Amino acid sequence: MPLIETLLPLLILWALAGYLIGSIPFGILLSRAMGLGNLREIGSGNIGATNVLRTGSKPAAAATLLLDGAKGAVALLLARMLTGEDAAQLAAVAAMLGHCYPVWLRFKGGKGVATFLGILIAFAWPVGLAACVIWLLAAFLSRTSSMGGLTSAAASTFLMVFLGFGYGLVMGALLTLLVFWRHRANIARLRAGTEPKIGQKG
Repeated sequence: MPLIETLLPLLILWALAGYLIGSIPFGILLSRAMGLGNLREIGSGNIGATNVLRTGSKPAAAATLLLDGAKGAVALLLARMLTGEDAAQLAAVAAMLGHCYPVWLRFKGGKGVATFLGILIAFAWPVGLAACVIWLLAAFLSRTSSMGGLTSAAASTFLMVFLGFGYGLVMGALLTLLVFWRHRANIARLRAGTEPKIGQKG
């Protein structure tokens, strides 16, 4: 955990800024702009890239993945550049909360994996790169996006310690808990063997 050196009012401002950045629902905005329909009525109704892929548009899904990752990265990097590491990690967690619980969508947002990976890449690229590789391997082997996200999240805090970035351990643990909490229904389906495969249309 980084030293808390920033004044409380400024930390509150960065938390708010991070939340607002993270709450931008790129999946819904892109689906509407590209004429793909109401994402809430497609597949799982989730706003993330996996559900956008169920519309049949790989470009839209790829763009959603990149933009959802970018908003977590932007929140962290802006706070780090303008204030410090304590504000950066707080803004990152707030961005994750914004994605998962956006005020614009009555607090019904996404699962947070892309935002989570974007945060890790911005926080420390070796950790982020390793987490992405783990996500890809787990998703490829299981053919389920949720297994990729859960495996990557579970490994992330260990990666921070092993790769020498232990000062992000608290942030990493909070992000991991959020990923698992948001995937609790997926975990139940994985256990039952009913989790949809990647690319499967709803």
